[in-house]
Amino acid sequence: MQVEKTKKNGVANAFTFQPVVEKCEGCERIKEDDGLRHCTSYADPASKWSLGVCNFATHVKASVDKQGKIKVNPLKASKRAARGR
Repeated sequence: MQVEKTKKNGVANAFTFQPVVEKCEGCERIKEDDGLRHCTSYADPASKWSLGVCNFATHVKASVDKQGKIKVNPLKASKRAARGR
């Protein structure tokens, strides 16, 4: 069974890859096949960016709060404090 590529979307096996969005620029996971640029990790990059930062993005760093510290899950922080870390 052979699947043809359309001009707008790339197709590989059973997955249809949507083109990357502007927020994806600079990511190392972008692959270009026959002039089509798509994400190698997720088929629909626009939906990954709809709720904030894409968790697959290699060009975006963790958010930093006002004091310059990386935000940590409060449950993990309490467990670390209990262990004495």
